[in-house]
Amino acid sequence: MAIRNRLSEIKILKSWIVFLMDVVICLVVTLVSVAVASVLFSGEIQEYLMLKFFAYSLFSSFVSVYLCKTYRVVIRHFAFKDVKLLLLVSFVKVFLLFCICFLRNGFSSALPDIYYGSFLLDLLLTVVVLIFTRLFMIFVYDGIKRYVTSERSGDDVLIYGIGEKSAGLINYFIDSKLYNIKGFLAYDIKKTSLSIGDFRVYGFTDKIELERIFNKVGAKYVLFPTYKDLDRETDRLVKMAQDSGIKMLISPKIDQVHPNNGVLKLGIREIKIEDLLGRASIELDLTKVREEFQGKTVLVTGAAGSIGSELCRQLAKLGVSRLVMFDSAESPLHEHRLEMEEKYGREVELYPIIGDVRIKKRLDFVFNKYRPNVVFHAAAYKHVPLMEENPCEAVYVNVVGTRNVADIAVKYGVERFVMVSTDKAVNPTNVMGATKRTAELYVQSLGKSIKEGKVEGKTKFITTRFGNVLGSSGSVIPRFRQQIEKGGPLTVTDERVNRFFMSIPEACRLVLEAGTMGNGCDIFIFDMGNPVRIVDLATRMIELAGYVPNKEIKIKFTGLRPGEKLYEELLNDQETTLPTENKKIRIAQTREADYAEINASVKRFESLVQEVDILSTVKELKKLVPEFKSQNSRFEELDQ
Repeated sequence: MAIRNRLSEIKILKSWIVFLMDVVICLVVTLVSVAVASVLFSGEIQEYLMLKFFAYSLFSSFVSVYLCKTYRVVIRHFAFKDVKLLLLVSFVKVFLLFCICFLRNGFSSALPDIYYGSFLLDLLLTVVVLIFTRLFMIFVYDGIKRYVTSERSGDDVLIYGIGEKSAGLINYFIDSKLYNIKGFLAYDIKKTSLSIGDFRVYGFTDKIELERIFNKVGAKYVLFPTYKDLDRETDRLVKMAQDSGIKMLISPKIDQVHPNNGVLKLGIREIKIEDLLGRASIELDLTKVREEFQGKTVLVTGAAGSIGSELCRQLAKLGVSRLVMFDSAESPLHEHRLEMEEKYGREVELYPIIGDVRIKKRLDFVFNKYRPNVVFHAAAYKHVPLMEENPCEAVYVNVVGTRNVADIAVKYGVERFVMVSTDKAVNPTNVMGATKRTAELYVQSLGKSIKEGKVEGKTKFITTRFGNVLGSSGSVIPRFRQQIEKGGPLTVTDERVNRFFMSIPEACRLVLEAGTMGNGCDIFIFDMGNPVRIVDLATRMIELAGYVPNKEIKIKFTGLRPGEKLYEELLNDQETTLPTENKKIRIAQTREADYAEINASVKRFESLVQEVDILSTVKELKKLVPEFKSQNSRFEELDQ
């Protein structure tokens, strides 16, 4: 075991060792070439000539290897393209030998034939010996690695695909202590003799064949090199693997590879349900976004929430100078503060502020003290059934609170105000969605009034609208995970219910980019891909957990909750969209409201919610948002 551990530590030869090795090879080849040429041309080895060429070659070999830098090429990664360096070494060495010999001969006459014969042999043999030495060392190295990995405790893996990215993963697994490559897996490959390097390619066409391959090889995982490969196989290999109890892994992109003690290691992980939502992850070029926010003071409301906290992380990475984290939740803000200080405390000034968007004086104090350049307004109540039961609080936070933050942002000359909205604001069927649509109308009308000169200020108002975010507090996926851990059942409201989904990081990246666009008053909507049926999501999660849906773990339908609708929308029927420079972001052409009218409504809201006048509050909402039609709610009677 000690020998195995010592051998496993072998990575690369030090460059000075490779340098000396190449010099010695070049020197020995020259002596062999001179000896052979001597026998061919004179019938005997001329010792004086050998001694003279030893001195000449020692110098020319040293200089040629040093100039051509062959010692910098890692031998175990030696490839055909590196042969040109070895050719160059050979030419340089022989050219230097020729020059030295011609100089020593005094330029008086031509060199003897024996010299030219040795030069020609030297030129050919140097290249051949250098190449074969490297191939031999690679062969020995592979043998050592096979010996070391023969008793490795890591899990056996089959890599999906036979493309360049699949083959490229071999190098990353050479030193892995977690995973051992057992071969490659490809759909409908008939030639069983096909291989990549030392690894065989196994072809499959159905589940039975797949199971036979994994049983024969003894592999535990199938590794997908890219998200595109995973998407391509969602309805074939992924489903077969789930049915057969085969686990799946995903390899990250190169910008997701993290440095660890100076060594780049792949963050291989098991496939999560987020990877199976039917679309590739959204990637953005954040260069323009960095230029917009770098060095500025940014305030985030709802900073301890799912979206707000991720906005804070990404803003810190973009190089803002000061980050004001505003939230009313004490414990979550405390935990978020500790995380941010640990990760970004040296680069960004962090200010965690306890406060409530409903209290204008507290907001005024914070804005006056920190003078933010940009505001991201993510503070909101979001849970549909809970807000249906507490409509006054929903209006107080989502409408009055938004009015308060927007007005004070204008007062203190904030450059940009970015509001985080939701797809539930489109044709709302619940109080929560109606309050978010009202908030959209307020900030949009305020921005328009500023542009028209009716309200003094310079703030540009941007609204971002998107669907459900994966993994946020109270969302469906964490709920399903908890139910699976308890053995089920998984509760789904209706078999027909579907939703748009997006991961928290990509949603926040789009929010940041949208925050740099437009001239104010715009509502940006995001490309959420295709909607996903919640029952399909539940089924996939059960399968990923290794259970059989509706046998080992049941799916139970509970009926729509108050205010819930079957299908979410990103635009209402009267709205159209305009493109932006980013194809994942579009501008919604929405109905606009008169600022004076909506401002008066918000003042009425403020009075009604303080009196906890529930019916009058909801009536005012329906008056302001005429498309708000309650569903499965006690407020349906107000629509008649």
